[in-house]
Amino acid sequence: MDIRTERSEDKVRFVLSGSFTFDAYREFKSQYTPILDEGGFKEMEIDLGGVEYLDSSALGMLLLLRERLGGKPIVLSHTKGTVRQVLEIANFHQLFMMS
Repeated sequence: MDIRTERSEDKVRFVLSGSFTFDAYREFKSQYTPILDEGGFKEMEIDLGGVEYLDSSALGMLLLLRERLGGKPIVLSHTKGTVRQVLEIANFHQLFMMS
């Protein structure tokens, strides 16, 4: 999986592409940890438009990130196809904003 990080004044955006699986855990965590430690943002967006596949490990990673953010909103954007179906079956639309 590839991860690109974009940051504006009050928003952090992670653009993911490829397969979001357990193999991506270390890279995903290494991308968001320094940003969480630094703080200074109000919203986080996870752009899943380039993700072709995600598994239960990816769902767990998103839940851990949500927990670490302590109430700040997370938007799962550009969800489509099978990725969106998996997120909806897991009721992530009740936990995250999805577009």
